[in-house]
Amino acid sequence: MINIEKRKKRRIRIIKRRRFGLIISVIVVLSCLIFYINSNSKVKKVLPANAENSLKKSVVTPKKVTLKPKLKPPTADFYKHIYKSDGHKVAYLTFDDGPSDNNTPVILKTLDKYNIKATFFIVGNMAIKYPDLVKKELTAGHSIGNHSYSHNYNYIYSNTNTFISDINKCDTILKSILGSNFSTKLVRFPGGSFGGKLKPFRESLNSAGYNYVDWNDLTGDAEGQNIPVSKLLSNLKENTEGKDHVVILMHDFFTKSTTAQALPQVIEYLKSQKYSFKTLN
Repeated sequence: MINIEKRKKRRIRIIKRRRFGLIISVIVVLSCLIFYINSNSKVKKVLPANAENSLKKSVVTPKKVTLKPKLKPPTADFYKHIYKSDGHKVAYLTFDDGPSDNNTPVILKTLDKYNIKATFFIVGNMAIKYPDLVKKELTAGHSIGNHSYSHNYNYIYSNTNTFISDINKCDTILKSILGSNFSTKLVRFPGGSFGGKLKPFRESLNSAGYNYVDWNDLTGDAEGQNIPVSKLLSNLKENTEGKDHVVILMHDFFTKSTTAQALPQVIEYLKSQKYSFKTLN
């Protein structure tokens, strides 16, 4: 009996100790939890009311940096202003693809007769053949432009480097004929600069220091060889109607004899419509 009583008392003491230890553990855990909650509340009180939201926004949706667009290079179409209407009627006679020994002299003679200056866009490989005609054009007071060396579409438009190289080659030829002091930055694209496909070529030309000009009027002499004079005049009248400034595309290549023949009538018509004449400088 005595042993049994002792065992009971010992078991009770052990249970009490365990209960006491459990209570102490619970108190410690609750104290830590209360301390954590109070500390967190103090931090929140220190922050501004919208600080937490601002921080979340900056992490979830970082501010997008918008770069300013790069400045565009100066437009290569330096002469585009000549197309606008301003109440003054001006005609720019332009001749491409020359010189030729049969048509260029006739055209120069007609221009001299009317005391009108024109703009000649020279092809380099033609200038080599007829350097005296190039000199005569400049001496007579006409403007000289660059129309490439080869005028070979497949070649020059194969890539921009080839295009600029061909333009530079024509420029070198013109300087060799007209003197090292001669300089022209005026270019006309073979076939014109029109269309999105030629945008890289226009930009490259601009970067190389050249300017280009197209046209807004023509006789249509590029549509075939020796088109009848009447047809050339009809095309001119149709394309000139309603325009104050006209840059007229014609050609002095050796297959364009009717262009040379039509020129007096072209000039007479433009004069009758009160146009004055200027060159592209």
